[in-house]
Amino acid sequence: MAFIGSYSCPAQSALTVSAAASLKDAIVETETAYKQGHANIAFANNFGSSGTLAAQIDQGAPVDIFIAAAAKPMDDLAGSGLIVAATRRNLLRNTLVLIAPLDSKLHDFHGLTDKSIKVIALGDPASVPAGEYGRQTLMSLHLWDQLKEKFVLGKDVRQVLTYVETGNADAGLVYATDAMTSGKVRVIASAAESAHEPIAYPAAVVKRSRNEAAARAFIDYLASPIAQAIFQKHGFTIAAP
Repeated sequence: MAFIGSYSCPAQSALTVSAAASLKDAIVETETAYKQGHANIAFANNFGSSGTLAAQIDQGAPVDIFIAAAAKPMDDLAGSGLIVAATRRNLLRNTLVLIAPLDSKLHDFHGLTDKSIKVIALGDPASVPAGEYGRQTLMSLHLWDQLKEKFVLGKDVRQVLTYVETGNADAGLVYATDAMTSGKVRVIASAAESAHEPIAYPAAVVKRSRNEAAARAFIDYLASPIAQAIFQKHGFTIAAP
């Protein structure tokens, strides 16, 4: 695993966080804010698709905190007894959006069937929650079967964004928060909430954590007003208690 964002600090105070790729910018900023009052805490981050991260934890990866972009990866770990159930909480919500390059003439989801749209980037529905939400949305619009030959599948939602930014895809499905990070794409349309399962971000302490007390404290902090303000700045919606 490729961990980033570590700081020099006593090893016994290190926390490894595996989090959905869409959380990258917000989590790094939140950790920086947390360290202002907890200088003894070091963070090592692993960002990727929630399904892949859950599989790594299932295979024994040394992780303290898991934050997914969908309920299923967390449910799978809970079913295997790999999270501390009492620490699980839904932190955030998000919106799925259709994006395209700035000069695109695309106007809505149905425009994806036009012959000018040759490649559509989508997270792999098997492991990327945004991809599964995208599949559900396109199914609800009766577009999935017409479009499936156009898909290029990304390993996480940030790769999907990159495909569209670089012109390697004519359109893509990402979260609104991802679209906000780029000046090279524009949002064409937002998916109706009724078109897919709720986009929820659950967090929990991993059962094998060697720093459970510190991990619990950080998850509590993620629900604090300071952390919530950071998440909202990055475009997330705070989940209802």
